[in-house]
Amino acid sequence: MHRVTPLPSYLVKRLERWRATNYAENRSWFSHLAEHGQHPRTMFISCCDSRVDPVSMFEGEPGDFFIVRNVANIVPPHAPDHEHHGTSAAIEFAVTGLGVSHIVVMGHSGCGGVAACDALCSRTDGKPGKTEGFIDNWIRILAPAWKNVDATADDATRLRRLEQEGVKVSLANLLTFPFVASAVQEGRLALHGLWTDVGSGSVHVYQPGTDDYAEL
Repeated sequence: MHRVTPLPSYLVKRLERWRATNYAENRSWFSHLAEHGQHPRTMFISCCDSRVDPVSMFEGEPGDFFIVRNVANIVPPHAPDHEHHGTSAAIEFAVTGLGVSHIVVMGHSGCGGVAACDALCSRTDGKPGKTEGFIDNWIRILAPAWKNVDATADDATRLRRLEQEGVKVSLANLLTFPFVASAVQEGRLALHGLWTDVGSGSVHVYQPGTDDYAEL
């Protein structure tokens, strides 16, 4: 039996306000997007966390950014195994279909997915196997990052570092996609890693030369 219900009233009210304000004021731009399609220059791979919003952080407008959000902003390795790969499909479309010039992987403080990875790897000594749980199977992609973190550090320091190391794993996994690697090699695509502190609003960018992060 399907138990789908109507939208809650608070969402309906917000939609009505959007139609009366933002949409009404930008009707011609929305018509342009509908007629001519999207042409974003940048793809963001961000976390599902409701506190992190790359659109508002980078003052995006409709049509600006192509965005994928998943648990812990993870890019899985290239795996042409005929299974379901939502993030991989989005990356393929962004690079081969839209021709984006930039892909930004953005991690953040207090990431629940990264904390779950820390707990899982701590239980399995960094060698988590496949399970029936969707979350555990997803976050075990970050196991290589856990091995680069000081297990003796205090919780806050360890988790922050794991969040940042996880971004580096996703950047490395991006290059396992042949169409990404070739676009980077040909200078058509640039990859970027960011980590943001939700509380302070600070943003730190990954610096390949030092293999560390610097605050913007």
